[in-house]
Parts: sequence; C-alpha cells; structure tokens
Amino acid sequence: MKYLFLLILLLSTQIIAAQNSYQNVVYQPNIKTVQLYNAQQESSFPIIGLHTNDVLLLGFDDLNAGTKNYYYTIIHCDADWKPSSLSPSEYLQSFTEDRIMDYRYSFNTKQKYTHYQLTLPNYNIVPKLSGNYLLKVYPEGKPAEPIFTQQFYVVDQRAGLVAGIVPSNQVIDRTTNQKINFSVDVSALPVQNPYAEIRTLIMQNGRPDVSSMNTNPQFVQGGLLQFNDFQTNDFAGGNEFRRFDLRTLLSGGEHIAKIYRDTVNTVMLMNDRVLNQPNYTFQYDNNGKFFILNYDGRNPQTDADYAHVYFNLNYTPQNPNDAVFITGKFTNYLLNESGKMNYDAARGNFYKDLYLKQGVYDYHYVLKTKNGTDQIAIDGSHFETENDYQFLVYFKRTGSRYEELVGYHLLNSTKSLR
Repeated sequence: MKYLFLLILLLSTQIIAAQNSYQNVVYQPNIKTVQLYNAQQESSFPIIGLHTNDVLLLGFDDLNAGTKNYYYTIIHCDADWKPSSLSPSEYLQSFTEDRIMDYRYSFNTKQKYTHYQLTLPNYNIVPKLSGNYLLKVYPEGKPAEPIFTQQFYVVDQRAGLVAGIVPSNQVIDRTTNQKINFSVDVSALPVQNPYAEIRTLIMQNGRPDVSSMNTNPQFVQGGLLQFNDFQTNDFAGGNEFRRFDLRTLLSGGEHIAKIYRDTVNTVMLMNDRVLNQPNYTFQYDNNGKFFILNYDGRNPQTDADYAHVYFNLNYTPQNPNDAVFITGKFTNYLLNESGKMNYDAARGNFYKDLYLKQGVYDYHYVLKTKNGTDQIAIDGSHFETENDYQFLVYFKRTGSRYEELVGYHLLNSTKSLR
C-alpha cells in the first residue's frame, strides 16, 4: 500500500506540475476561506524554523457541510516552485499522508459549513529538510484531485542579511518606487561558488507575483554578498490597500454602505474611485491580508457567517476589452474569473459579487490590458507607501539534489529590519 501511494503521489505531482499549479489555488467552489500562517499571528507569512517549536495553522471551510475524509501531504520544491528530485521519505518523517481529524460544524449561521483545521508539523507529518513546500489537500484516495494547494516555507536560519530602502535611481520613478539595496552574509555556509549556489528572493507583502530573484551580487567580499546595482530590486511602492470591515452584520462598519439580512446576507460596499493621484495619503491597512473576525458571536471560525459582498468601482476603461480584477490575499492575488469584475457601460461602473466570510479585508484593483497587467493604473503608486518585504535566501550545494532555505528576513519600508 505504501508503494502504491508513493506512485499515486508521484503521478499527482506530475499532474500539478503540468498544470503549473505549484501556487496557492482553490480548485473547488465549495471550499472557502483557506488560511495558512504561522500560528503565532493570524495571517502572518507561512514560514517556520526547521527543528523548532514553530507551527503552521491551516483552516478552511467546506460549504457543502457534513463530514468528509480530507487528507493532506506536502511536496518539497525548489525556489522556483518546481518539485525537488527527492522522494517523500527523504524530506518527511513518519508518514507521507495524513487525515485532517479536527473539524467543527458552523453554529447559528445562515450559511451552513464545516470548518477544518490542521497544525504543521504534527505527530504524523514532519519536514526533515528546509526549503519551499507545497501543502496539498484532497479527498480520501484521490491525491491527483486536490481541493486546494498552499505554499509554505521551512527555514534553517544560517544566513544573515542587512537591507535598506531608498528612492529609485531612475528620476522618473523617484516619487513612486522603492529601491532595495541589501547584502547577504553566507560565511556560516560551505559556499564554493556564490554566483551558482546562492539565490535571494524578495517579495513585496508576501506576494510571489510581485517579487525579484537575485543571483548575481555586485561585490563579493569573503562571505558577504552585496546587491546594490542601479536597476534591480526597484519595486513600485503601490498604494495603501483599500479595506472594509464586516465584523458585524447587525450594523454598518468601515466602508460598508448597506447590509440586507434575508434568507442570505447581502452587503453593499461604498463606491470606490480611482486613487491614481500624484499626492500620497496615509491610510492604515494590513498589507493585503484578511482576518476572520465576528463581533456577533464567540468563535469566528464557526459562528462567523458568509455574505454576498458587492464591490463597485467608478472607472471607465480606455479600451472596451480592458479587464479589472479584485485582488488581495483572500483571492491569492490571482487574476482569474473568480475575481474578474463586470462592466456596466451605461453607468461607467465595474461591479462584482464575492461570497466572503465575516472579517476585515484588504483589497486592490488591478487593470489587465492587451499589453499586460498594470498594478498601479487604478490605485496608484507612491514611495511613501508602507510595505513589508520578505527576503528568502536559498543555498544549493554543488552536486546537491535539492535547494535549502537558509535565511528569512523581514523588512518594513517605514521601520528597521526585524
């Protein structure tokens, strides 16, 4: 049986790779509100230390309710999210799959659902190596048919890092971009060729779609690699995220226009306008995150309700084929049909209905044209915008079959490195 499962897991890994789906994707419409984060703080970056007491917390809802036998496994990947050439027994202790046993039914909600929860590592699944991992959840006996996948990271902290943010070196971008200069200390690692063995990924607000991979340091001084050339790691600062507060369905919250409670909950957000203006305006946000919270009950995991949330954006596209998408961590920043807005030409208005659980949500609007994706056309970009930058340092020894994650550091654009 063990070898049969390994064969099925290998085949399903190949299927996911063929679909280019080594990312955060929900495959079933009945699966909602998938969250994976370090258990110390809700919605935090999903990273834990190797051989530490750190744990990840996974939670998700099945709107079909009832009880299902959901299983999970994890797959070791390289920095590009391609599967490593390792067998599960090489990077996993104990078992290669396990059943999710912790589940609870919703209480006093119009939308019935079952909430599933899992902590990693646990008694049955423990990663032995550092690196990138893909968590895959699937029905019993069907590893080739995942209901969703989620990325997470296991770090063996051995590389140091110092970083700073300055305005762009390009004059035209000095008021809109955040240029990152940094150096990596790999003196504690047996590095023979830093140009071939070390890679450093920078992500803005934990977003793989807004990231930069660094492989060529400008200077190498012993074990110190310096990355400070003029053109690379020059990120558009973007704007502070829009947000709305749906912690209660009994009265209006931030950016809530109306709430209708009938057989289903319906929430109308206030109309949004274009924010692509030359002057920066501070607004508190959570850097794209969302938090499940409920003032109307005691346990938001099971008594927070779902509502149809209507977004409205006053924007007229330059081209009728241009598309606008709602993005945030709750959409996995994917530009797909689930977040694509509809356009009412008569009103010059984009609108969209998303079915969301009670809580606080950050979001942006992204424009997609025939020339590509424009992250700032609607919401704007400013050097002053507060952003988190995650640094991931990878090390692949010469002749090794996998890539280690040897450093993680967090830099806030308005604070010191921490």
